[in-house]
Amino acid sequence: MRSLLLDFLKVTESAAVAAMPWVGSGDKIAADAAATNAMRENLNKMKMHSTVVIGEGEIDEAPMLYIGEKLGKGGSHEIDIAVDPIEGTTPTVNGQGNAITVIAAAPKGTLLHAPDMYMKKLAVGPKAKGKIDLDAPIEDNIKAVAKATGKDIREINVLIQDRPRHQAYVDRIRKLGAKVRLFRDGDVIYATATCMESLDVDMFFGIGGAPEGVLGAVAVRSQGGDMQAKLLPRNDDEVKRCHEMGLTDLESVLNLDQLVSTDDCVFVATGITDNLIIQGVQPEYGNYMTHSLLVNGMEKQVRYVKSAYPMMQPV
Repeated sequence: MRSLLLDFLKVTESAAVAAMPWVGSGDKIAADAAATNAMRENLNKMKMHSTVVIGEGEIDEAPMLYIGEKLGKGGSHEIDIAVDPIEGTTPTVNGQGNAITVIAAAPKGTLLHAPDMYMKKLAVGPKAKGKIDLDAPIEDNIKAVAKATGKDIREINVLIQDRPRHQAYVDRIRKLGAKVRLFRDGDVIYATATCMESLDVDMFFGIGGAPEGVLGAVAVRSQGGDMQAKLLPRNDDEVKRCHEMGLTDLESVLNLDQLVSTDDCVFVATGITDNLIIQGVQPEYGNYMTHSLLVNGMEKQVRYVKSAYPMMQPV
């Protein structure tokens, strides 16, 4: 996987640059189409056989990269891909922060293959690895993380998406004495942040999209952290789709090995707009400057990359 890292970087950079003209436009469809087309084009240039095993698009919902889509021009690498051409479409078209383009990849058969649906998630950094239990009350998990990190409960920072469905959890966490940091968009970035000690993020928790869950799991595993999740089908159709993909025990928690079963994985994200970890695309002297995060799970190495793309040149 390491040998493909820079190729995946080209994929996310190209998608971020393609989305840049649509920042602040209000046009979600056009922004998604631009990023998706750029991402698909560059993935098809790579020497690999790959399959999108989880993503936001279905086969009949153009222009998204759909689950089951085959990409690449062939070669010896057989790869699973989790992808989001724009994670944060709303902030992109509203000219707000926390929009990225992101991809995670691992050898065939090692990423969770699941429908685009809701998922409950809990992520922590390396110090709390092995100490979490998604089925346990949130209070018990906070106490376990505090013990593992050597912090007082009042020092624990929990990141939760600002949605009505999370308000009861927010109230319980604050009643316990821990701190809640709310965010509007950017699920993947905030799961990733739990593994970056300088950011002082102890836990990521909440209900969001399953594709973002797998992307976040790769980022977390690649940095030595831990994550658990549970799929939350809302109707019989979603249950049926899970069963068709081999997911029959929907009551059980998915541990990190079930979300991504290998350290031989890569995670690449390029900022579209500024966020907690990386800057968005910046115009500079006739170029678009991109800022990206690369993580290689075998090395547990985080890299930050800055690249220049001429504004008038296709990427």
